[in-house]
Amino acid sequence: MAWRNHSRKIWRFLREDSAASWVANVVIAFIVIRYLFYPLFGLMLGTSFPIVAVVSESMEHGTNRDILCGQNIRDFQYSFQNYWKVCGSWYETQGIKSESFQKFPFSNGFNTGDVIILWRATPANLEIGDILIFQGSKPQPIIHRIVKIYTEKGQIFYQTKGDHNGESIAGQQGETRIGLERVYGQGILRIPYLGWVKILFVEAVRPLGITIQR
Repeated sequence: MAWRNHSRKIWRFLREDSAASWVANVVIAFIVIRYLFYPLFGLMLGTSFPIVAVVSESMEHGTNRDILCGQNIRDFQYSFQNYWKVCGSWYETQGIKSESFQKFPFSNGFNTGDVIILWRATPANLEIGDILIFQGSKPQPIIHRIVKIYTEKGQIFYQTKGDHNGESIAGQQGETRIGLERVYGQGILRIPYLGWVKILFVEAVRPLGITIQR
């Protein structure tokens, strides 16, 4: 039958060791992941945003350009104790002690290029210290830690902060008053460095003058 001959030709083409075959395989893999695997994975995890790549240093526990938690720190040697000496005072004003922080998920933060797997987020399963993924003022979602949960007029709101940042992002679409309508999910699993594939690809193809959110 004609369709069998066509399918055999396509199969042979996809198995060829050629540039055209390689491109075709990449395109097919992208379509399968984007339009089949990704939606099914999201359905299983209860979120339309099941996987995100970390594109910012805002959850790192080391210095970046000698800056940590808004302070200029030179020759910083990472340990949780050293991190807490620099950043802990802010958390303590929120009633979060060192002992509590060390029991939080991802208590050592995570890095640019990591991939975070999400689970559905509801008031029943979100606690202070959890990692929240939500929409901010820019296209890329923000991935920060919950530092406060409060209620106004019967509606629950969350405040978050990046472990590396000096304070929470202010503003209408900031992170001091996050409603559930802005929430994509909570982080439950970290896969180190896998997100660099996405980051480097975006950096390679983006037009000049367009930058990734930091």
